[in-house]
Amino acid sequence: FFSDTGTKPPESGVFGFMINISALLAVITMYIRYLLIEKQNESSHFVRSSCNMFSLCIGLMGCIGMGIVATFQELSVPSVHDIGALVAFGSGVVYITLQSIISYKSCPQWNTYFVCHIRMAISVISCIAFIPMIVFASQISMTIIDWTPDEKDYTYHFLSAICEWIVAFGFIFFFLTFIRDFQ
Repeated sequence: FFSDTGTKPPESGVFGFMINISALLAVITMYIRYLLIEKQNESSHFVRSSCNMFSLCIGLMGCIGMGIVATFQELSVPSVHDIGALVAFGSGVVYITLQSIISYKSCPQWNTYFVCHIRMAISVISCIAFIPMIVFASQISMTIIDWTPDEKDYTYHFLSAICEWIVAFGFIFFFLTFIRDFQ
């Protein structure tokens, strides 16, 4: 899993620090996006302000989940770590889906359909990967780091980890689509 990279000292300290920095950068990006939508909405009225605020709140919940993941290592407090990961990934998927919908509503004045299609494709792929990530992770009966193919539940771990990385990279690529908007 993503968290396997930061379960033991000294890597756990670096992992926690970097996840917290990433969460902070995500908060800043989401807030700037919120402000941008609010400003654009003043003249176009393409989305309700409450929808934009709801999207921001969902995104901030995901960032809090990232902070929980960073603070509670996978092996030290697995249940809290897993709840944080569920909040981070679940809220993140909802956030990017809401932002994709908002992007479509702002077309063609504030976004191109091409960018909207890219955002929606990333959202759909992330949503599709999120479901098996949760299903396979729930089938794992033990928390270990150094998996071998002959371990019980290895297949569930492997498939869940692949889906987790797909969702994580989906978030990264989605945020990269904001570059043009922020110019």
